[in-house]
This record gives sequence, structure tokens and C-alpha cells, in this order.
Amino acid sequence: MDQPEYSKLVTALQHVPDPRRARGKQLEWTLILGVIASALVCQQRSVAAIAQWAHQQQALLIATFRPARCRVPSEATIRRALRHVDLPALEQLMAGQTQPDPTAPAATPGAPARGHAVDGKYVRGAGAHGQPTLLVSLVQHTSAHVLGQVAVPNKQHESRGVAELLAGRELQGMVLTLDAGLTHPAVAAHILAQGGDYFMVVKRNQARLYQELTWFFDTPPLPCDRPWREHVTVTKGHGRLEQRTLTCTDDLDDYLTWPGVHQVLRRHCERTILHTGAVSNAVTYALTSLAASETSAAELAALWRGHWAIENRVHYVRDVTFGEDAHQMHTGGAPEALAALRNAIMNRLRAAGWTNVAAALRHYANAVPEALQFVGLPATGL
Repeated sequence: MDQPEYSKLVTALQHVPDPRRARGKQLEWTLILGVIASALVCQQRSVAAIAQWAHQQQALLIATFRPARCRVPSEATIRRALRHVDLPALEQLMAGQTQPDPTAPAATPGAPARGHAVDGKYVRGAGAHGQPTLLVSLVQHTSAHVLGQVAVPNKQHESRGVAELLAGRELQGMVLTLDAGLTHPAVAAHILAQGGDYFMVVKRNQARLYQELTWFFDTPPLPCDRPWREHVTVTKGHGRLEQRTLTCTDDLDDYLTWPGVHQVLRRHCERTILHTGAVSNAVTYALTSLAASETSAAELAALWRGHWAIENRVHYVRDVTFGEDAHQMHTGGAPEALAALRNAIMNRLRAAGWTNVAAALRHYANAVPEALQFVGLPATGL
């Protein structure tokens, strides 16, 4: 999928098709979308907050956008725009914002740059009053850059969105990491068919597969003699000490009937709460199409941990920093449209060197002219 890339967010918004009829065009389409994006950068979380911010910043916005009617969009206009925006076009244009350089070195030492996470997220605020909105995203591990997002049809499993999300993408050289909810043979086959590799976590929701892996690793004597590969990582932070021991093997002897599987893995995590000394243990399993000859145990451990970039650096930021789950607009395409804009803003902030998105939003909330320049608008004398 060839995605257009634009150096400025507002330039990309200019290419989003205007769904309005000619008689309904009182304000420029780019003005409406530009005001919404600028308000999100300035820490405005809801449509009501965006409209109030636009009214309060009216003089600056008019001087910057220079609309023909010399006024800013109302709350009703903003709501209509979000409900009816062309979602496929918006998603493609927002995902094309500051695409990460695939040849750039990994941001985290030891983390393979080829790791990409796929996971779903419910927009809970929208689902509280309307149909549940489930969005599946593709995120690069090292940069946390959102490469794409699609909505899953109502009452469908999130795995249904993977095919659309990956359609037309070149997956050669990419390893897609997926949590247990997306561990499905059809998903694995789809990734392989497009030239990629998978790394899938296995939990009890895949009961038979989970039992097979449990038996394979834990039943004495071992099914056969094999050279086990291991890698141990120890981390300390947030008041706890964690030791993760990853064990993997490619000596499967046709034990599993899973598309393209080359290795199975077990990770034992021992967590110690430093203040109390309490110790807990957890064991998780996974399987991958990566051959042992092309990946070390350390790289597999980094891929496993790298998957959580999508939770910690994307979903959590949208929920907490942008207040996505608290926003309850649920009609039309509004939840997905706002999520696409938030993804694009996160991408651009990180490309601009911001490591803390919350700090960036606080900065721009107190420096509105800078926020307008950030989205690509010219500076004004106000």
C-alpha cells in the first residue's frame, strides 16, 4: 500500500475529500479539519471542548486560516464533519504522516527494527452509548509509529480486521507480533502469504494449542532430546525486580499443525515487589514462523517485549493523555476519525523529538501560535 507522505499535517488534511454538498459548504473543509487537529494538539479532548477552544481562539484562527466568512466552525459543524468524513482517505493520509525510516537504527538497544505490533482497542466511551467501536492498529515497535488502523465491523472478532489492515502492504522483512486475541491459523497464513513473519502469544483462549505447548515444555521426560536455547533478562523499576527466562526450540518433529511454525517459546517471569518481598511467577507461551538460524533467543525476547509498545506508547497515550475513552461521541465515523487524528499527532510529535506526549500537549496548550505552526500553518502577527 503506497501511502502519500506530507511534511505538514494540514497539507494532508487538504487532501481529505469533502463529503458535503455544494449548498452546505459555508466554511472551508480544511478550516474545519484544521481546527479539530489544532485543538487536539492543544489538549482539547471532546467536541464541546474543541468548539469552545475555537471560539476563544477565534481571532488567531481567522488570521491564520483566513476563511472567506471570517468565522470558525461551531460545535454542530464539527460534529457533522467527524460523523461524515471519508474514513479510508483520512486513515491513509494520517498514517502517511512522517513515516519512520525502516533503515534507522533501533531506538531500544537489542530491539529488532523489523518488529511491528498488531492489536485491537475498543473506544469505550463511544461504546457506552452506541455500537462498540473496535479499532485494529499496526505499530512499529521501536518508534511506536502508527502505520495503519481499521475499524472492525460490528459484532465481528478483531481478527477480521487484520486482512484489511495488511491489504496491499509489503511485509517482506517484517515480523508481526500479536497477542493471544489474534493468535489464529488464518491470521498466521495471511501474514505468511504476504511475505512476512509472525510472532504469536498463546494463552488459554486457544485451549488446545495452549495444552499442547504446556505438555511440550513441561511434561517429563521431554518429548525428545534437543538443544534448548535460553535468554535471561533482568529489569528493575517501578518498585519491582523482574527476571524473564525465555526458552525456545525449533526441534518440533511435526508436533504442531500450525501454518509455517518454526519455533515454540516459553517465557517464565518472576516478579519481586521490592518493598514487601512478595514474589509472583507467570508462564506464557508463544510460537513463531522465524527460523532459529535467523533469530537469536535474545532477539526473540526483544520482540516479545517490544510488542507492548502498542499498549504502552499508543493505546495508553490515547486513553490517558488524549482522553479517548472518556469521549462519548459515538455516531457515524467520529470515534475512528478522532483516533486517526490522535495517531497522526502522536507520530508527528515523536518525529519532532518529543519523548513525552503529555508534556508536548501541555506545552502547545499554552502556546497556541506554536501549535498552529506545528500542524503546518503559517505564523501570524497576533
